[in-house]
Amino acid sequence: MTGTATAPAATAVPLTGPSSGQRHRRRVRSYWRFYLALSPFYVLFAVFGLYPMLSTIVLAFQRWDGLGARRFTGLENFRFLIEDPTFWLALTNTVVLFLMSTVPTLVIALVLAVMLQSAVRFTSVYRIGYFIPNVTSLVAMAIFFGSVFSTNFGLVNAMLRSLGIPEQDWLGQPWGIKIAISTMIVWQWVGYNTLIYLAGLQAIPRDQYEAAKVDGAGTVRTFFSITLPQLRPVILFTVVISTIGGLQTFTEPQVMVGNSGGTGQSGMTVVLFFYRAAFLDNDYGYAAAIALSIFALVLLFTAINWRIFRGRGEDR
Repeated sequence: MTGTATAPAATAVPLTGPSSGQRHRRRVRSYWRFYLALSPFYVLFAVFGLYPMLSTIVLAFQRWDGLGARRFTGLENFRFLIEDPTFWLALTNTVVLFLMSTVPTLVIALVLAVMLQSAVRFTSVYRIGYFIPNVTSLVAMAIFFGSVFSTNFGLVNAMLRSLGIPEQDWLGQPWGIKIAISTMIVWQWVGYNTLIYLAGLQAIPRDQYEAAKVDGAGTVRTFFSITLPQLRPVILFTVVISTIGGLQTFTEPQVMVGNSGGTGQSGMTVVLFFYRAAFLDNDYGYAAAIALSIFALVLLFTAINWRIFRGRGEDR
């Protein structure tokens, strides 16, 4: 009787895929073209963005005149900054100019946007006209407004004379300087914000206005109940951008009243103060401390604006 031979059971060999390291290398090889295309941005950012920021932080704790050896001073620059009355004067001027220019700019821009949305003819012409001041050279505008507010031959004083009102030395008085600078800022940025608000208005669904009209809501009620709530993200954007720009005001006062800030240093802003410390006094360590303080102020005011608008949105 012959036995039947049985074949040995086959041993299952587990299938092993590529390791995580192999998958990563394969992914890098497959996407290297994309990394290569993006590399110029990161190189430029590292050279002209990241390195200057890190260098400014290090320089803020040193004393350097731009030529000699650097000397570590710790928190000396920040202590001197806190005790410097010119810095607090420049900060006060910056906040005052920010309020005098930003609030009218955004209010006028919103009104113009609502009017432009309801316009039927020449809408494109209006848009181009509103945006022209934003692309005009700042230096040219500062020279122009310096002439407009000139004491002897300025347009503003000519209008005052025609009305029998005494002339004013606009660029020789503290508040006159602030009025002249803020007027220029309003004229420059009102058109830009108008177009932003107009884009936000056009994004609001028309059926909401139709429903409000059916319910008998008037123009004022519709504006405060529909338009403003729907525009809240756009308004937040313009407020943040205006805050960042307002705290960096520099060209306007420098061209109109000079590096000294004019009478009583009423046109001295924190950025102009930084410019004087760095490029006139050659105190780069102190200027770096001023730059960091400006950065902190921008973050603080931006966070406050964000919190105010976000809190109002959550309350509703």
